[in-house]
Amino acid sequence: MNASFYGSISDLGLDGQQEIELYSSTKERDQYENCADLYAIILATEHLERAYARDAITQQEYTTECNKLISQFRLAEKAALGKNMTTETFMDMYQMDCPRASERLLRMGVPEQIKRADHGDVAVTVAKAVEHFITAMDAVKLEQRAVDELQPLLSDLMNSLTMVPETPNDFEPNRKVKTWLEKLNVMRAVENIDEDDARQLYHDLDSAYAEFTRYLKRKK
Repeated sequence: MNASFYGSISDLGLDGQQEIELYSSTKERDQYENCADLYAIILATEHLERAYARDAITQQEYTTECNKLISQFRLAEKAALGKNMTTETFMDMYQMDCPRASERLLRMGVPEQIKRADHGDVAVTVAKAVEHFITAMDAVKLEQRAVDELQPLLSDLMNSLTMVPETPNDFEPNRKVKTWLEKLNVMRAVENIDEDDARQLYHDLDSAYAEFTRYLKRKK
């Protein structure tokens, strides 16, 4: 059997060739390709999580690839599913047994958070965290409400907070950002948070930023 990207599957038999049309328009072709992209990203994430659990890749390799896949997932989910289907339904439909990918992409939204011994230039690390705090708060203040706009900003913030050295495991800023990430990740990329949630998100980011700055002053 030969699968063609140009719209048909040819099944060669003894009596000739039978063609099955996969799509009849450019729009349908694009939809097939978008679904294929989403399928591949979910599968790649599952393999990445398994490889990391077996110590087959380094922490840096894992974090870099995981961040890339999470970013690609948000775009692919929106393009492939629109408003008509959830990712969970998509995975059930295609019998995708990918529990690790589901946890990472649909619930956590960030790579596994493990502090590294080498944090590089601490001043640069702190500056990046402050920058991500301000960017996320400005986005909410400027009335960005779409999940696919807010989630990447909070993901960047969470990653930068994790890189700040010597923060406690129960560091309140990390907890607040992680809670919002998990909330956004159970929503679909095409959805928006309502005004009540936007107000609470800004309040939580503002209080987390205040706690972060207090922590920095105590460390001086």
